[in-house]
Amino acid sequence: MEHTNRIRPTEPAEWSGPVRALLGGTAEPVSELEGDAPAGSSGTLNILRTIAHHEELLGPFLGFASALALKGTLPRRSSELLALRAAWNCRSAFEWGHHVIYARAAGLTEAEIARIGATSLHEDWSEGDRALLAAADQLHAKQDIADATWELLRRDFSEAQLVELPFVVGHYTMLSMVANATGVPLEDGLPRLPAG
Repeated sequence: MEHTNRIRPTEPAEWSGPVRALLGGTAEPVSELEGDAPAGSSGTLNILRTIAHHEELLGPFLGFASALALKGTLPRRSSELLALRAAWNCRSAFEWGHHVIYARAAGLTEAEIARIGATSLHEDWSEGDRALLAAADQLHAKQDIADATWELLRRDFSEAQLVELPFVVGHYTMLSMVANATGVPLEDGLPRLPAG
């Protein structure tokens, strides 16, 4: 079920000085994630404008989100596979729309992005990609990763990256929950969540 604007994103005129300082610093990191193809997300993201209703939460949240997105040890492509699968599993139109743009910038093809929304893990994925997507599915379903999947992941990722992996899935699951529950509107011009 889609909820629209249960909580209206704040407008810049409503921001306190500290909120303005925090949100003013988000455009550059978002541009970095979008690469050369920004699409519809100019200005402060609607989800951040929604979180801004809770001023005490905003600063710590932005610190964590920035560390994960910009200073993570996982390759960007791997992180975006996980983020998109989390958005898909949560049926989050907002997170899906933004992470399609980030995934393109990280090198995922249109065919790969389309396959992320498949109910089963398509045979065209490499073994490593299938393990990442399976880990996202298992974390979504049982908040754990099966031993067989873990062993596959250990072949490709360091211990720091293996620690980061459930953080990525959990973070974008949490943001999907926030976006879905509060009805954060997806900005114009961004890709829509596929049906299915």
